[in-house]
Amino acid sequence: MSDSIARNVASNSKAELRKALRDVRHAAAAATGANAALGMHVLEALERFAPHTVGFYWPLPGEFDARDALSRWLAQDVRRQAALPVIAMKGHALVFHAWAPDTPMRIGHHRIPEPLDTPAVLPDLLLIPCVGFDDEGYRLGYGGGYYDRTLAGWPGTSRPATIGIAYDACRIASLPRELHDLPLDAIVTETGERARFTT
Repeated sequence: MSDSIARNVASNSKAELRKALRDVRHAAAAATGANAALGMHVLEALERFAPHTVGFYWPLPGEFDARDALSRWLAQDVRRQAALPVIAMKGHALVFHAWAPDTPMRIGHHRIPEPLDTPAVLPDLLLIPCVGFDDEGYRLGYGGGYYDRTLAGWPGTSRPATIGIAYDACRIASLPRELHDLPLDAIVTETGERARFTT
């Protein structure tokens, strides 16, 4: 389905693909059983990657809500941590702050909830929402560049592992790319985890 969308978007621009794929993603997210299956596969991927601290995202309409899966993952080991992004200033890199199911939240930039008065933490794995993705592990996001800036300026010597969260219907054979675009380490959909794209 998504490849036919790509063929019908005359310029194959990211903006036009993003607009078309948002409708596809809303329909995919509403399919019976899709989110339960995606949650199961997210947990399987976390077991394989075995992170200590997972950075994830507060769900926007049409996005998979990872909070239940992360709550279950946290409950399995008290040493584990989860974190949500805080936008200190629009257009700047994300800073991740500790999150638990009972964490008080506030409304931040872009009207997205973020943790209130919790410490900043440095995740070793990020779950990143995808509007679309392609066969080589490249992601189509919202166009704000937050994850690009965050990963480009990541402190320390090693960046976190990156797992895209998507629905199969949002796959495009090949997305348009820019020089700063990097493939994700893996993409998880409702049908499972795709092969790791980077080493």
